Amino acid sequence: MTQLCAYLSYNGNCAEAMAFYAKVLDAKVEALITYAQMPGGDPVPPEHADRIMHAHLVHPDFALMAGDTPPGVPFEGIKGAMLALTYPGADEARRIFAALAEGGSVQMPLGETFWAEAFGMVTDRFGTPWGINGGPKEMAKA
Repeated sequence: MTQLCAYLSYNGNCAEAMAFYAKVLDAKVEALITYAQMPGGDPVPPEHADRIMHAHLVHPDFALMAGDTPPGVPFEGIKGAMLALTYPGADEARRIFAALAEGGSVQMPLGETFWAEAFGMVTDRFGTPWGINGGPKEMAKA
């Protein structure tokens, strides 16, 4: 089965971000490998050894992968994309939106739209943009 999984890039705070997402999204961090733990890899600068080379977060309905930028690669943040989550009900969407907004910035407050009882856009404190949907509405087929 083909799967598509977002791979997020961070600047030294990947482990903290994955722990936060696991808690907020009721998911589990299944892998958290530092650059120092990379088998057969080239040595990394000491200040980079504890940064995350690969993280894998798993939820029953989705997965995320992530890592801190490699040594020598400039961190440019996440641009031109957002992660979209859809919940069956608006209450769960409100809870998730509030948790992600804490310490982050809201681009579009959570409110009713023509496609959902609740939708909003937020960039969390780690710089990850999210679109949160709750209570999808029936839409005309194309």
